[in-house]
Amino acid sequence: MHVKKNDTVLVISGKDKDKIGEVLNVNPKKNTIIVSGINIVTKHKKPNRENMQGGILKVEAPINASKVMLYCNDCKKTTRIKHEFLDDGSKVRVCRHCKKKI
Repeated sequence: MHVKKNDTVLVISGKDKDKIGEVLNVNPKKNTIIVSGINIVTKHKKPNRENMQGGILKVEAPINASKVMLYCNDCKKTTRIKHEFLDDGSKVRVCRHCKKKI
């Protein structure tokens, strides 16, 4: 997957288009991610031991990873990532616009 947990992403299609958020959870098997403040849905919860009152809750639902693009905080642009190898052999993700590590 092109995004990882704690990355900043911009939604490129759907009802929350052009919103920026942070990735909270990644599910590579289903190719879905959960982004903070994006794709908010209402859930009706019955009262139980943890939630005595119950009621209507607003939670983030997963969206497909293809609907988001990585957002570089340094150059304030969306970008595709480029992989580079450092001198010690480790692989890092690099912004294509500003050439900084992500």
